[in-house]
Amino acid sequence: MSETSSTRSTGSSSGRASRSGRPIPVEQLRGRQIGRVLIKMGKLKRSQVQEALDIQKQQRGPIGAILVELGYITEEDLTLALAAQNGMERVALGKLDIGPEVIALVTAQMAQTYRAIGFEYDEERKRLSLALDNPDNFIATDDLKTLLGFDIVPYICKPDELQAALDRYYSDDEQDSITNLIDELGDDDDLSKFQGRGDSIDLQDLKELSESNPVKKLLNLVLLQAIKDKAADIHFEPFEDEFKMRYRIDGVLYEMVPPPKYIALAISSRIKVMASLDIAERRLPQDGRIELQVAGNPIDLRVSILPTMFGESVVLRILDRGAVSLDLHKLGMLDDDLKIFRQLIHKPNGVIINTGPTGSGKTTTLYAALRELNKPEEKILTAEDPVEYDIDGLVQCQIRVNLGFTFAKALRSFLRQDPDVILVGEIRDLETAQISVQAALTGHLVFTTLHTNDAPSTIARLVDLGLEPFLITATLEAIVAQRLVRKICANCKEKYMPSEDQLFQLALTPEDVGERPFYYGKGCDYCNNTGYRGRLALYEVMPMNDALRGHIMEHASTDVLRREALKAGMRTLRESGLMAIYNGHTSLDEVVKETITES
Repeated sequence: MSETSSTRSTGSSSGRASRSGRPIPVEQLRGRQIGRVLIKMGKLKRSQVQEALDIQKQQRGPIGAILVELGYITEEDLTLALAAQNGMERVALGKLDIGPEVIALVTAQMAQTYRAIGFEYDEERKRLSLALDNPDNFIATDDLKTLLGFDIVPYICKPDELQAALDRYYSDDEQDSITNLIDELGDDDDLSKFQGRGDSIDLQDLKELSESNPVKKLLNLVLLQAIKDKAADIHFEPFEDEFKMRYRIDGVLYEMVPPPKYIALAISSRIKVMASLDIAERRLPQDGRIELQVAGNPIDLRVSILPTMFGESVVLRILDRGAVSLDLHKLGMLDDDLKIFRQLIHKPNGVIINTGPTGSGKTTTLYAALRELNKPEEKILTAEDPVEYDIDGLVQCQIRVNLGFTFAKALRSFLRQDPDVILVGEIRDLETAQISVQAALTGHLVFTTLHTNDAPSTIARLVDLGLEPFLITATLEAIVAQRLVRKICANCKEKYMPSEDQLFQLALTPEDVGERPFYYGKGCDYCNNTGYRGRLALYEVMPMNDALRGHIMEHASTDVLRREALKAGMRTLRESGLMAIYNGHTSLDEVVKETITES
């Protein structure tokens, strides 16, 4: 127990007392109605509570806000009462001298993010006392319990006291840098003793590794920094002579300062504990999930652990629901393509295929379409592997191939659930393709994905799977191909004139370009000096028509289908990229990298 325990001022002597002046145990106030709590605290009379209740019947709204508006209590009185209602005692943070060993348990970034500061730690019980300035900040309590692995006991304090403590104890922004933490790990004797141990580590040692405070601090800082930088993935990769940590931001991997190789096992063990995985299993792959709330946004971390020659490779996919816009207007689709796509998704039946490589944004596009269709009168079922975002109103199913619950099996069950719209995460085999077609033939609208290079080549892929051309022509309504390109940072965007060699990469000449502007990002702090911030999608929308259906029945080549689609007005991925360049959204290099020139 730290020395602060003798100086802590709790609610019994800091404002939570009856009119007689005697302290009121917090247990007597927990769970009571707020008016009753305030009466017990001596802040209100029964008549004043009744007056507020009468007003609440007419105006609605929280009774606490009404009492503050009437002038019967202050905002501070209300905060204390809400804290007491939640079983929280008060701590006079300004009177405490918190020891550095307690401050070191919570990094500066975590303290600032969650508006919380630890002030007392019971090492025997693994219990951290935490000061908050908001009694409703349950997110901090839950998330810090997950991140730190401690039992958390929340206390309430004044907002100005909390801010003063944050400024006092975390004034040096560099103290929790990843570089400094890695240096600290290098000097940690408890961790260095595991160097070279390999597989000869027993379960007790693994648990000890997963509870190491320096490892927790490093992992938590890496997680919060990745979320702040809007990274999509975090990679922890063991190699023969080093251990790498990398972020994927806007589709590009960036390497961080590598920590000592011998902490690889400690990192993977800590992640397993957080994701409720088997800490002792190091021979087989494992998948799990960690749920957090950061700055009010729900964050899902999908955990994938893969045994390799030199240890376990761990990838955390960050699914930030608050950062993803499931709005068709904000995907980057050009106005005429968006108009066509909207018409397609409102058809009563048929199959719409979204195609592109892994990580090209297909799921986001389909979710945006489903969100627009998500109305009380529509029944929407999805089969996904995995379910990436939970959306109210959709019945979402997780595919579990190891249990025999495949896309095909899910689809068969779906047809007995009376759906209007079905999302099949991916067509992987003929059986899934046939049932998808059958669903469309029986009056359902089916969305699905495939991995092909562009829209016209999707037909060849379906035929290759074994799907009959007459079934394709009878059910397929459209194919939408897409790619993701990085957006030029709006903060450091500048005009420039590309050279002839650069234009040649896009099969353009200076005469083709004329006076059209080109842009690039020169790099700034806002974009981490990359010149890019965020991504947008390029689309190739190919609606089916009679001419295309005729060519499919005749087993026409992909080139013939492409020419027919272009004749009907399809804009290719490269052309969509050129439009994005001319509009100043992306750079020439990005479009060259992500698209190919059509023959």
